[in-house]
Amino acid sequence: MAEKLLRVALKEDRAPQESSSPVESHELCLAQQLEMDASWLPAYHLEPEHVDVIRAFVSSPEKDEERKLKFLTSIAVLFRAATYNSLCQGLDLFCQRYKLAENIKVLLEEEPRDQLHTAVWRSAMFAMTEMSFVEAVLEGKEIGLLQACFSGIFLLPPKEEMQDLKPFLYFTTMKGMDTMLVALVLNSPTSRVNEKMQSIFQMLLTFTTSERASVRERAVGRMRVLSFLLANYSSLKADPNEERHASRAEMQMPIIGQLLGHLLLLLSFKEEETGHLALDALCLLFQFKYQQHCATLTEENTQLQGDWETETTSLRTSPSATHIIESFAEYLQPSERSDIVRVFIEAMTDSSTFDKEAARNVLDMVRGNPDLWLVDVPKITSCIHKTLGCIKSVPARQSVESLMVSMADKCPQEVVTTLLQVAPGGDSTALALWEAMFSVPQTVRNILKELLSQLWDLKSRLFCTHLEDYCLVRLAMLASRDLGDRAFAATYLDFRFLKEERPAMLSLVLRAIMTLSERDEMARKMKVILPDLMRVLLFGYKAATTKALLVFRTIMAQLERREASHIAVQMAKFLLPLLDDELSQLRESSISLFRDLMMMAVGNDKREMKNVVRLGLLPLFFRLSDQTQSVAKLKQDRRRAQEFLIQSLSYLKDAQASLREAAVRFIALQTLAEDREPSIRSLVAQTVIIILSSSREQPRPRWTLRALCCR
Repeated sequence: MAEKLLRVALKEDRAPQESSSPVESHELCLAQQLEMDASWLPAYHLEPEHVDVIRAFVSSPEKDEERKLKFLTSIAVLFRAATYNSLCQGLDLFCQRYKLAENIKVLLEEEPRDQLHTAVWRSAMFAMTEMSFVEAVLEGKEIGLLQACFSGIFLLPPKEEMQDLKPFLYFTTMKGMDTMLVALVLNSPTSRVNEKMQSIFQMLLTFTTSERASVRERAVGRMRVLSFLLANYSSLKADPNEERHASRAEMQMPIIGQLLGHLLLLLSFKEEETGHLALDALCLLFQFKYQQHCATLTEENTQLQGDWETETTSLRTSPSATHIIESFAEYLQPSERSDIVRVFIEAMTDSSTFDKEAARNVLDMVRGNPDLWLVDVPKITSCIHKTLGCIKSVPARQSVESLMVSMADKCPQEVVTTLLQVAPGGDSTALALWEAMFSVPQTVRNILKELLSQLWDLKSRLFCTHLEDYCLVRLAMLASRDLGDRAFAATYLDFRFLKEERPAMLSLVLRAIMTLSERDEMARKMKVILPDLMRVLLFGYKAATTKALLVFRTIMAQLERREASHIAVQMAKFLLPLLDDELSQLRESSISLFRDLMMMAVGNDKREMKNVVRLGLLPLFFRLSDQTQSVAKLKQDRRRAQEFLIQSLSYLKDAQASLREAAVRFIALQTLAEDREPSIRSLVAQTVIIILSSSREQPRPRWTLRALCCR
């Protein structure tokens, strides 16, 4: 009767204020009286003093350290006595009325985060441990309490930095947390064990990415405790009120893949304790997965069961991430393997604290066995798309892009479909992934074929916005058909996709053409695009221009010299402004192509080529001192610089005014005589001496640009 009346009072507190009948008012009055003395609570007669301490603390504004400890201790004693004597009735109402869980959480959040000098943390976790034995007392409140515990204790300074820290207090505090975690899991109903462990592991994982070693160590230590519990759950006592507990086969943990991935990465941290704890946890999880796998074998296959202890010994003797992950592979579900891959992809981001080299090694291993690891292509593709923009390191980016290429080779249809679905139009990350896939000959052909086939899929209408004007589709139609030279030329002239002026899309199309042109047969067909390639240079897009030059050089190498002669002269004119470009890669490509083109001129084109070559003399000469080795090596050795300086004097008498003007500007070095750099002043002085000593009549030099530009 007393408990019933208190429930009425609690319900009244939560309900809107409404008029009540005389009978209801009388019942409420009785309920309030019962609440005042708490004698209605069965456990009250076991520990009346502790019940009074709890009620007094909640109602009092004074909450010093002594009162806090008494309050927490009283909760633990009351719940322990009630559980032992099977007098738990009404405790859920008592907790609800006095907001015990909420008060504990407030106390934890008020504790200092720079020192551990009181037993409040420890006492609070002991109280929560005892409360977990009573059903529904902490239901819906565990996550908030655990988050307060983890945030407060894990983020404390390292033990060495906390002043006057008592080792025993620190040890018992951490031990209290472990005891609390085990109790929360074991006292959960069987139907909620998976959910409970999943939630706790998820919270712990957020602390494993911390930059502070002490935070990682504390979090991994708790993960080890839960891993032990998971590996041995079926042999431990579960909820005493339930007839059975879950078997290993029934223990499904969707988070296991993420958990394994993070623990594998933690092996590479320099701090020894974290690595040892991570290895322990991995071995325990291996035991769990191994025995779970064996539990599913039929009687005929029981002889296939090995000795998991032998396996774990092998893991400890060779604790590398690649070795351990290979040992786990056959016991994991496809979704778990995909989650591991995703963890290692995310570990490549610039903000990640994990070892990038260790992550790359695992991804290399994954690429070596795509049928086993790259099973959930949409999930992994989405992860790569989400992550790649946060990766600036070139090796890390190349590793992730290579993984994308491996998936495209294995499942081009799924990769194309997913990328079109997750990437909005003009998405820079998606364009980078397309370009990576277009860089491999076999991959680009497969992807272009798939793009072409999906064009006709009515469900892929977003394709129209992502690949505006169908630039890549037009290229796909051209590349996917077995067309002869004439048909190829006619088809391209209908499409003219190189007239695309958007930098990103143009660069992507050129990347595909570069790869396709690696086949001599395709390169010969592509001579029809040469005029448009020259026009690409006029757009002024650095990346597109560099690619266009490489494609131009490849195609020209397939032409007969007489066929290439006139085109070479025209292209050489386009190259002149690029010989002195600020981008070293573009300078190198331009000079290299310029050297090849001047050798292609025949007949009447030779004279025009000679004029073009003369216009390119000055930038080529100045680039003799280019600090970019790949550019400098394309020209004459520096020791011949003086020879060309002398030769340049002859251009002061050249019939062409433009060449005389260029020679004057070249020679007019006196303006640099006062340069602040000693090396420049010295060079000017030497040049002036050479000019004065060479002012006498000089024979017109006989030279070729080939001598200037040869390797």
